[in-house]
Amino acid sequence: MSPTPDPVADMVDVKEENGKRKASEDPTSPAAPKRIKHSGSEEPTEQPATNGDASEKPTDGEHTNGDKPSEDGDETMNGDNPTQNGTTNGTENGDENDTDVKETKPDDKDGAEADGDKKPAAQPLKRIPFPEKPAAIEERNGEIEFRVVNNDGDRESLIVLTGLKCIFQRQLPEMPKGYIARLVYDRTHISIAIVKKPLEVVGGVTFRPFRARQFAEIVFFAISSDQQVKGYGSYLMSHLKDYVKATSPVMHFLTYADNGAIGYFKKQGFTKEISLAHSVWMGYIKDYEGGTIMQCSMLPRVRYLEAQRMLLKQKECVQAKIRAYSKSHTVHEPPKEWKTGIKEINPLDIPAIRASGWSPDMDELARQPRHGPNYNQLLHLLNDLQNHNASWPFLVPVDRDEVADYYEVIKEPMDLSTMENKLEADQYATPEEFIYDAQLVFNNCRKYNNETTPYAKSATKLEKFMWQQIRLIPEWSHLEPEK
Repeated sequence: MSPTPDPVADMVDVKEENGKRKASEDPTSPAAPKRIKHSGSEEPTEQPATNGDASEKPTDGEHTNGDKPSEDGDETMNGDNPTQNGTTNGTENGDENDTDVKETKPDDKDGAEADGDKKPAAQPLKRIPFPEKPAAIEERNGEIEFRVVNNDGDRESLIVLTGLKCIFQRQLPEMPKGYIARLVYDRTHISIAIVKKPLEVVGGVTFRPFRARQFAEIVFFAISSDQQVKGYGSYLMSHLKDYVKATSPVMHFLTYADNGAIGYFKKQGFTKEISLAHSVWMGYIKDYEGGTIMQCSMLPRVRYLEAQRMLLKQKECVQAKIRAYSKSHTVHEPPKEWKTGIKEINPLDIPAIRASGWSPDMDELARQPRHGPNYNQLLHLLNDLQNHNASWPFLVPVDRDEVADYYEVIKEPMDLSTMENKLEADQYATPEEFIYDAQLVFNNCRKYNNETTPYAKSATKLEKFMWQQIRLIPEWSHLEPEK
């Protein structure tokens, strides 16, 4: 029997013969074998070196396995550097003599155009300043502190609570002073006070957590009137959210806001739409006549003191991506025709406008009014009605569960929130239609309720206020009914 051939030995012999033959073709160029293309040869293609090659070590300042980390975690970078991704078209970490794949760098315009792949030029990295609020700066400098206090018997706690009580009594004059004092000193309530040295209270919030029900009631929230321009209010709300989220299972806030505070609470993430089931909070929180109940639900993964910084980082990252593929950030010089004075020119003669794809039809569409001619005046009047202290019975539709026979007596119900929806939908073509619905609100109330009830008195008071506001608009003078 003939001996079995060894394929491994045969392959080694073939490789040695090929190596000797190639070396003999060009003995003066030791790098020549690496430049030979093997497309027509049976020899396996030689692979370029990889990041795991032990013979290659990164030099100082070179990062082959990822981007160079930012030195400042709060710094937002205004552009990406494609040359720090560990490999540059497969040649940076491979053999420099492998020229089969052409290296294309962001500043190599000719190479990019030749390959048909135009990559955006790398933007220079620059620091994006973060505009901090005065309250945050004062806290960092030790000028103010946010102190969590309750009635634990400690002397300083009682001093701070007394300062809070005085601010609440001064800023909330309609609240009984004894009622404010009783809740501030109540041991089931917790307060967060803004304290200046030495123990001068300039604002704060008092709340009561219901841990088992995962919500907290904000009872009082006020900032001293001479300190309201420094951003203390929003900064205090961020402290409150982070503290409650970190120390309890509470994820929702409920509060009764008076007419002057609704706008502030909306800016802090509160809404009039209550998503919590009535069985969770009904009967647990204090009900205030004339107040509007509002709810805020917190996000578990958001640190609210860092929310503005987080949004700024996201904004800068998005804008950096846009700048890489768009010229919307480029500022162009004025048209040359305006050097001798402003005169009419064709917009399409301006290169930047022409490149943007603008057309006269787009301009006409943009100039079309979004609402009717009476929208602004009606919106102003409706806001005045909603913010009036007698509007509390008419802000939302009557609850069918609470007043079972209301819709049997009132065949055409109406309320201020429904009027707001109709106004936003441009369903009031004339002021007369708006006033018709407003009169429905008042007449329905007086029809269902006795004239001696607070509801009927509020309807008469709010109706009188509406006509006072209408008289201030000269073009609406004909709307007032004859006496």
